[in-house]
Amino acid sequence: MLTRLLARVFWTFSRWTLTGGEAPSRPTILVGAPHTSNWDFVLMLAIAWRLGIDVHWLGKKSLFRGWRRPIMRRLGGIPVDRDDPGRVVADVIADVDAGDVFALVITPDGTRGGNEYWKSGFYRIAMRTGMPVTLGFVDRTTMTTGLGPTFALSGDVRSDMDRIRTFYADKSGVRPERRTEPRLREELGQA
Repeated sequence: MLTRLLARVFWTFSRWTLTGGEAPSRPTILVGAPHTSNWDFVLMLAIAWRLGIDVHWLGKKSLFRGWRRPIMRRLGGIPVDRDDPGRVVADVIADVDAGDVFALVITPDGTRGGNEYWKSGFYRIAMRTGMPVTLGFVDRTTMTTGLGPTFALSGDVRSDMDRIRTFYADKSGVRPERRTEPRLREELGQA
């Protein structure tokens, strides 16, 4: 397979080291964090291709215009219409029900930094579909990237986010100054 060959070449010559867990054996939400640079996209594809993971990722629909559409779709992209985000959940549920094994990559913290909270879409999709989350990471301080643990969310937002915060506590992203602490607005409502 061409993608595995490209990934093998990438990891052979890259300054980055692939570490961590194995490829998921069932559909999962792959949290990509800290997402501080668009270079994270290249690392995510290299991880997925090396481990043989069928990845899908969410992107704003403007990325899929014109000549880019077939390329982005071939790379696993799913265009998101921000006016109809519920359609994405329905599409993911249909894929899970069809028995497809894939990882839906979601980067909840964005690339620009300065965000006080992560976006909670990954959490809501995981709870609604029953998919576990797999914690993917990029850490420039150690020049490592890869997959961390895979686990089911409990529905206790604060407890789940504490587990996520613990994992990402020592992960800096490609541009550490843009890192956002893993925190959801939904945690504010829990005592």
